[in-house]
Formats: sequence, C-alpha cells, structure tokens
Amino acid sequence: MSQNTVIPELPDIFAVLADKFPANPFLQFIYLREHVSFSLVIVLILGVLSYFACRKKSLVPGRLQGAFEILVAGLDDFVCGIMGPKGRRFTPFIGTLFIYILFMNLSGLIPFMKASTASWSTTLALALCVFIYLQYTAIKELGFLGYLDHLAGRPRGVLAFTIIMPLFMLFLHIITELIRPISLSLRLRGNIWGDEVLIGLLSGFGIKGLPLLFFNMAMAVLTAVVQAGVFCLLTTIYFALVLSHEEEIIE
Repeated sequence: MSQNTVIPELPDIFAVLADKFPANPFLQFIYLREHVSFSLVIVLILGVLSYFACRKKSLVPGRLQGAFEILVAGLDDFVCGIMGPKGRRFTPFIGTLFIYILFMNLSGLIPFMKASTASWSTTLALALCVFIYLQYTAIKELGFLGYLDHLAGRPRGVLAFTIIMPLFMLFLHIITELIRPISLSLRLRGNIWGDEVLIGLLSGFGIKGLPLLFFNMAMAVLTAVVQAGVFCLLTTIYFALVLSHEEEIIE
C-alpha cells in the first residue's frame, strides 16, 4: 500500500459539522477526538436507556425493563457458568463491558455515526481497565506473595527448591500478563476497523454495490456481537484463572 493511498471512510456527524463550521474551535476539538466523542455519546445513550428501564420497576415488566432483565440474566448466567457462583460479583463489570462494547460496535453501522472501537486508543483503554482490575483482584484474593507464587506456576516438591524453572515461569507469566491487553485491544479494533473500511469501500460502488453492502452490513452486525462476546469471554477466563488458584490455596 502506497503512502498516498486513502482509506475510504463514511462521513460522520462530527466531521460534517467541523467542515461546515471550520472557525468553531469547539467543533474542531470534538472532531479531532471524534472516537472519544462517539464513545461519550454511547455512554449518554446507555444512561438514558437505563434510566427509563429502571424508572418504573414493576413485577410485570414493560418491554424495555423486560429486555434489560433478559440481558442482565443472560450475562449473569454467562459469567457464573464459567466462574461459578463466586463470579457473580464480576457480572456488573463484565456485563457493562459487553453492553458498552456492543453498542460502540453497532454505532458504526448507523449513518453519520462511527464505531469508537475502530480506534486502538479506545480498545486499549478498555483492555487496560481489564488488566488493572485483574491485577488488583489477583493481589487482593491471593496476597502479593500468593500472586507471585501463582505467576511462578505454584512450584511444589523438588521444583520448589530449584531456581531456574520458577524464575522462567515467573518471567513467562509476567510477559503473558503484559501481552493480554495488547491482544485484547488489537483483536477488537482490527475486526471493527476492517468492517468500517469495507463498508466505506462498498459504499463508493453506488447501486451496483448495494447487494454486497447489505450482505456486509449483516455480517458486520454479527461481527459486532461476536467481538463483544469474545472480549468479555477472555476477560471472564482471566478472572476465572485467578479464582481457581484462590480455591487451591484455601484447600
């Protein structure tokens, strides 16, 4: 790919406003940080939906409350199915991640919107949240020395008296922990960004490209759901690995 190659993109509302009012510093500021701006728009949308869903809670729920209850129950079953009953305390965190990522993924399919998860800065920030919370949970549950023991592979017996193998395992697990946020963020960003580029490319074909465009839009919806699920599945597994060692220590 040459340096002059232009990646096709559909216009979004912030780009249109910035082009329409080039002298407005606020619009230019938002446009330069449009991925952050769109992520805040999703926060606002989710906040409004949550407010109306919880405003009048009833034993016979309405459509919005019922939809939220089904979603929350499904996420709780998903997390607890992997981590067991102890995983319920992580359902709010992992469930929020799933809903937030899903809405950001799908927002790129709405005209004049853009998926914030198509930017590595957004996905890396989400992955770092997982990384920090995971390290905090591991140290809190296992203790600092217990966490080091976990990273060293919990050497016992003859291995406990060796130095090379535990140090090698410690180094390997530290590298693995540091790589996780990078792999999490790049996987999500790459898939969503690829869909946005392909949709932008097909949009330039005019009427001839409509069949392919509609097909790709349907596939992009599936990708949005799958990638949000994969991100949260891996996050759940990471926490499950820590909790499993906690149970071994208690025993």
